[in-house]
Amino acid sequence: MGPVILVLNGPNLNMLGVRQPEVYGSSTYADVVAVCERAAAAASVAVDVRQTNDEAEMLEWIHHAARSKEFAAIVINPAAWTHTSVALADALVIPEIPVIEVHISNVHARESFRHHSYVSPLAAAVIAGCGIAGYGYAVDRAAALIA
Repeated sequence: MGPVILVLNGPNLNMLGVRQPEVYGSSTYADVVAVCERAAAAASVAVDVRQTNDEAEMLEWIHHAARSKEFAAIVINPAAWTHTSVALADALVIPEIPVIEVHISNVHARESFRHHSYVSPLAAAVIAGCGIAGYGYAVDRAAALIA
């Protein structure tokens, strides 16, 4: 298998298909994982897809990526932490690997507090508003950057 892309998902993404389907659609978190796995297979890379509602756990996963050197890129949907977490932004520079930010909804067409991202300035690409298909685009872009 080729390089491994770490796909990280923040708070409430485990509730996809239940939470605000008018915003996030009817797809489930399992569907997100399947999109990532299909895109990875097509790009001859592997993915390790994770979700947490605990910011400390998210930071530990990023720290592990830096220490272990087992991941070639990070795709991240930080969810609400996008707009609030300086700690997350600080952690994402540590691994020194490409970061792709992804959002299911178009955050720029939503509430004004969602227009600012602490992650975007660190990201090699930002994909928003494409539904869960955005994860496939993000894995494709990460694979291209590490090729």
